[in-house]
Amino acid sequence: MNIVDSSAWLEYFSDGANAKHFAAPIENTGKLVVPVICLYEVFKKILQERDENNALQAIGLMNQGLIIPLDAPLSLNAAKISAELKLPMADSIVLATARLMRGTVWTQDADFKNLPGVKFFPAIKA
Repeated sequence: MNIVDSSAWLEYFSDGANAKHFAAPIENTGKLVVPVICLYEVFKKILQERDENNALQAIGLMNQGLIIPLDAPLSLNAAKISAELKLPMADSIVLATARLMRGTVWTQDADFKNLPGVKFFPAIKA
C-alpha cells in the first residue's frame, strides 16, 4: 500500500521537480491509501493558493484512494509515534496510518527522512 504525504500530493498537483517520484504511487489507485489529515492539508493549501474549485478537484483525485479516517485507536498510535520520534501531529498520523495499513510513505517532508517504511525525496527548491 502507498501512503502519499501532503507534501508529495502538493508537489504532484503543482507538477514540481519531484512530481515524477510521486506519480506512480498516486496513479496506482488500487494501492493508494489517503489519511484524512492529508485531505485537510491539501484542501487548505490549494484553497489558499488558488481557489475552492481547484481544491475540490484535487480532493476528487485523492478520493480515488482508500480514505482512512482518524479514529481513537489511530489517534493514540499517532500520539505514541509523535512522542517517540518527535514528529509533528500530521506527520505522526500519516506514519501511524502507514503502519496500520502496512504501507510505504511517499514524501519530500524532511521530518520523515531516514525513517523505515518511507520513500523520501528531498525537496528541490525552484
